[in-house]
Amino acid sequence: MSIKAFLAKQFAKIIYNKTQKWANNPIETQEKVFKSLIQEASLTQFGKDHNFHQIKSFSDFAKNVPVRDYEGLKPYVDKVVKGQENVLWKGKPLYFAKTSGTTSGAKYIPLTKESMPFHVEAARNAILHYIHETGKADFVSGKMIFLQGSPVMEEKNGIQFGRLSGIVAHFVPKYLQQNRMPSWETNCIEDWETKVNAIVEETFDKNMAVISGIPSWVQMYFEKLKQKGGKPVGEIFKNFNLFIYGGVNFEPYRAKFENLIGRKVDSIELFPASEGFFAYQDSQREKGMLLLLNSGIFYEFIKADEFFNENARRYTIGEVQLGINYVLIISTNAGLWGYNIGDTVQFTSLKPYRVIVSGRIKHYISAFGEHVIGKEVEEALKEAMENTTVRVNEFTVAPQIAPKDGLPYHEWFIEFENEPENMEDFILKIDSAMRKQNIYYDDLIVGNVLRKLVVTKVSQDGFQNYMKSIGKLGGQNKIARLSNDRSIADKLV
Repeated sequence: MSIKAFLAKQFAKIIYNKTQKWANNPIETQEKVFKSLIQEASLTQFGKDHNFHQIKSFSDFAKNVPVRDYEGLKPYVDKVVKGQENVLWKGKPLYFAKTSGTTSGAKYIPLTKESMPFHVEAARNAILHYIHETGKADFVSGKMIFLQGSPVMEEKNGIQFGRLSGIVAHFVPKYLQQNRMPSWETNCIEDWETKVNAIVEETFDKNMAVISGIPSWVQMYFEKLKQKGGKPVGEIFKNFNLFIYGGVNFEPYRAKFENLIGRKVDSIELFPASEGFFAYQDSQREKGMLLLLNSGIFYEFIKADEFFNENARRYTIGEVQLGINYVLIISTNAGLWGYNIGDTVQFTSLKPYRVIVSGRIKHYISAFGEHVIGKEVEEALKEAMENTTVRVNEFTVAPQIAPKDGLPYHEWFIEFENEPENMEDFILKIDSAMRKQNIYYDDLIVGNVLRKLVVTKVSQDGFQNYMKSIGKLGGQNKIARLSNDRSIADKLV
């Protein structure tokens, strides 16, 4: 065992013990975060506008601070972007994480000196929990790569901005810098395809041990590696044994990845966003990710099926239940208040609090009242693929409400690596899995409102070409699993 691996194990134990202290006292931990946030922001413009000086409890907060999305908070954000101080949080932010919005154009999410450290610590602690639980630490002596956005920053009114992953690149600890790849110059390449080709050339003969990124884009990297080397990625990188990912469910990609790698590797799931780092997989044995209750974020939860009701009830951590689909609402030390990030979660454990990401509140299919969510389609596809040679590169689902003949249906657009031997049987397996999970969908099938789903095959690289056509190839961009209209579907065929 190297000195580096030995020290990593010792550090992992320290971090694990620290985590246990707050994870075993979740309600008290969140109360401390809540009081701190209110106190720190009481003299900001937002705090004054929403009577922070009178807020003594969560019920006071809920009465004074409505749930908002980016559009609702934008008048305040615009002032921050113009360089005003003490608007949403004290002083000015360190950075803006720039993301693409649907209705508001570019979105500027503030990152402050209080919030920024948690983005880095959470990713580090996820790895340390893995080391503590498994005892595996030799990988810390190998090379590590994170497929991310460019770290090149721009500036607006004295505040730098860029992609979150690029901003985080500026905060990689010194002890990891010599092991980290790709080079700064390669990381700064803007064009995604050019960048991936450069990363392949730069890493091909290196001792890669840890690879991280959104699965769909890591898949492109692996395919190019395999094409260059003429052998599986696991033979090119013999010490590669840990894949770290976030942003999407890995299960639909797992079979394809194991084929590209040539063997199974351990994985760690993360739940990061520009608005905060919310959770990470703290155990290889338990389902779900540990919700980070001590990271400067106060969490609220609204039942997804009640979210669009007027005055929908807002739940705190001590009130949530297992298996219910909740919209995640946050208030943070970056100045986001009662903020709807758009993600839905379900709790898999309450001791400690662990979650899975079940989808997006805007990404669903309910053209007929079926309320289908992302988790359901991912689980159905996974079930249909089990014990088969089927491999899927990418997929999305949309309703077909006006077919040329017959009843309406859900249309699954799938880019196969390996197609099913019997497509009809494959379709029936998916449909059966959907009906077991979603009683509304089952009722619509039984009542002859919908017919069973249809699979439409997407040509090779069809999803990549679509993402390229809308300027979202690579980086942290990902395809929507579900649409309630045909906006994506009609561009894939």
